[in-house]
Amino acid sequence: MEQVEGTAVQDFDRACETIEPSRLATPLVFSSPHSGSKYPPRFLAASRLDPLTLRRSEDAFVDELFLPCIELGAPLLRALFPRAYLDVNREPYELDPQIFDGRLPDFANTRSLRVAVGLGTIPRVVGDAQPIYRKPIPVADGLRRIETLYRPYHAQLKALIERARGWFGVSVLLDCHSMPSNAADVSGLDIVLGDRYGASAAPPVVDVLESSLKRAGYRVRRNKPFAGGYITEHFGLPADGVHAVQIEIARALYLDERRIVRTERWPALQQDLFAAAKALALELGGNPEAGRLAAE
Repeated sequence: MEQVEGTAVQDFDRACETIEPSRLATPLVFSSPHSGSKYPPRFLAASRLDPLTLRRSEDAFVDELFLPCIELGAPLLRALFPRAYLDVNREPYELDPQIFDGRLPDFANTRSLRVAVGLGTIPRVVGDAQPIYRKPIPVADGLRRIETLYRPYHAQLKALIERARGWFGVSVLLDCHSMPSNAADVSGLDIVLGDRYGASAAPPVVDVLESSLKRAGYRVRRNKPFAGGYITEHFGLPADGVHAVQIEIARALYLDERRIVRTERWPALQQDLFAAAKALALELGGNPEAGRLAAE
C-alpha cells in the first residue's frame, strides 16, 4: 500500500500554551484541549477535506471565551494543534486500525466505542462522519503525535492541577468545550455541565456554576448528553481534592457555525462565563485581589 506522507511534528513549535495570571489567587485551572487551529500543510495535503470542513471539529474560540478568567488568578492551558489532528480528550492510545498503514502496538485500545465511530485519539472522521484522510497514514506518525503533543499537554495539565492543590489544598479543573447545534440530544440546551454523575467533582462545585449560569438565563443541564470525557474522568478525583467539570457550550450562542466566525452574542456570553467562574472562585475562597505570584 502506498504510504501517505505524515504530517511533520516539527510544524508545531510546542504542543500547548499556558497563559498565566500575574498572581495565582484561586484553585481554578482552565483547559481548552480542542481550540487549536494551526493546520500543518502536509496534514492538509494528506486530508481529503478542505480546511473549513476540518475546522468544524474545533471548539473554535473557546480558549478566548474563557481568557478573561485569567484575571481571577487562574491559569489557562490551550492546545495549539487541532482536534482533527490529535484529540487529547481520549486515552493516549485509543487508536483506530482503519486509518493506519501497519500494525498498531498490542497495547492500543482499538475497540472502544469512540474508536468505533471514528473519534479515537487520532480521529478518522470529522463533522457528519466525513473521513479525514485520503489514504492510510503510517503508524509511526500517529505514535509520534502522541509522544510529542499528547503527552506534553497532559503533563502540563497535571502540573497545573498539582500546583493549585499544593498551594490551595484543592484544585478545580474546568475543561472547556463547545457542542455543535446538530449534536445529539442538545436541542433546547445552552450549556451542559459534565461531572461524570458526581464521580469527578463534588456536587457543590457544579451547583455554583449551574446556579450562576441559570440566573444569567442559560438553559443548563448536567451530564446529558455529555457527562465528561477522558480528561474529566482521568483528573477528577474529589476524594483527593481534585475536582473536574466539563463545560459544553452550544456553538450557536456565539458562533456562525457555517463560516466559523464569532457573532454579536460573543461579548455577553464571555461576560457570563466570567461571572460564573468568579462565583466559583469566591466560593472556593479565591480572591482576585490577592494570591501568590505565578512565577514562584
